[in-house]
Amino acid sequence: MGVRRAGQESGITISRRAFVQAGYSGLLGLGLPQWLAARAASAGTSASGPRRVRSVMVILLSGGLGQHDSFDMKPEAPDAMRGEFRPIQTSVPGLEICEHLPGLAARLDRLAIVRTMSHPEGNHLVAVHRVLTGHPSRPRGASDLDRVASRDDFPCFGAVINQVRPRGDGIPDGVSLPMRLIEGPLTWPGQDAGFLGPRHDPWQIRLDPNRPDRRDESLAMAPGLDPDRLHRRRHLLAQCTHPASNDPFLGQQDAALAMLCNGEVGRALDLSREDPRLIERYGDNLFGRSLLIGRRLVEAGVPVVQATMGIVQTWDTHVANFPRLKNDLLPRLDRGVSALLDDMAARGLLEETLIVMLGEFGRTPRISELTPGAVPGRDHWPFVFPAIFAGGGVVGGQAIGKSDRLGAHPVTRSFSPPDLAATLYTALGVDPSTELRDRFGRPIRLCAGQVIEPIYTAASI
Repeated sequence: MGVRRAGQESGITISRRAFVQAGYSGLLGLGLPQWLAARAASAGTSASGPRRVRSVMVILLSGGLGQHDSFDMKPEAPDAMRGEFRPIQTSVPGLEICEHLPGLAARLDRLAIVRTMSHPEGNHLVAVHRVLTGHPSRPRGASDLDRVASRDDFPCFGAVINQVRPRGDGIPDGVSLPMRLIEGPLTWPGQDAGFLGPRHDPWQIRLDPNRPDRRDESLAMAPGLDPDRLHRRRHLLAQCTHPASNDPFLGQQDAALAMLCNGEVGRALDLSREDPRLIERYGDNLFGRSLLIGRRLVEAGVPVVQATMGIVQTWDTHVANFPRLKNDLLPRLDRGVSALLDDMAARGLLEETLIVMLGEFGRTPRISELTPGAVPGRDHWPFVFPAIFAGGGVVGGQAIGKSDRLGAHPVTRSFSPPDLAATLYTALGVDPSTELRDRFGRPIRLCAGQVIEPIYTAASI
């Protein structure tokens, strides 16, 4: 499939850091506009566009995180909507988030919260496709079986990078972990290369939910093999293969060989090389391990890493919304992402990596029982939900956009999955107006959205 760039890559301005952040006590004397201006100067950003980054890390909250119970709380809403949790102050004067996210509250000066993400899809499968590709899917019918992944889907971020900017050093362009989004006969669309074909699929790293410490051995050298021996075998195979052969499997063999011989990805998966105290800071569970391996993959040079927090519907809290969030989901997320931010900053990776965390949609304002007598929860709600950005020139310490008093709809500008895609592609140096060709040779624009510029400037809360 051919690729045509319809224009030059967006200009990227990196201004010199001109502000040393004062301690928190000093911030108390600053008005919010001055504080945000200082943050913008500290981040070295300008309104001209995002900073070019080496990697993008997508933290997917599969199933959908409720806005009311996390980053857009409505303490003045009626009881049936505001929920059980209470807001707490953060490191940013006047900005509050959920009491069960104390670690992120303390690090909010590094985060930009976009509170008005929105799209029209309330179904998990098609919503995931939108969020992970920036395009609507094309179901073949009305049932979930008609919405499953197909080779007519638009490709995910890592697959696109592999198509438009291929490499031959053995480092994959996209890696997803800890497992594919599959439930029974349903395979979620949006997590592979779609119409670009399987050779562009991201590498899938599988972690055992019951044994998150067990590494994936699929990328490790077999006993008795070394890179030189593998290359000799590949050379011998090439001599036995007709030069006009178009066997796509040969290309896949070459890619696998390059990855095995490079070894960087295999080493990234081997957490025996990490300090046990760091593993403990992330949390020795599936969330923590996925985020730590994600950081190691970024360090190894993978451009697009997707770390899914759980399995397909971990955050789908129709039932027992509050106990599940309070006792399990939010504490693990808070701990893992807080450790990730600190770890990446300490290693100098944060400013060259754009991190985004979101679900495929939010949850309903109204709390309800899925069935009579069930512990109450919240249903699907795609009309307004949060996305959290950090690193890569993002100006932290701000909330962008405002929802109505019930947390049901945006009352300021909303942002869409195409806008998210444009932001990620532009940060990676890929022009959103690039055209791909589908399986029938038809041109399809990479992305119709606009960069979410406010995350790079001092927006108003």
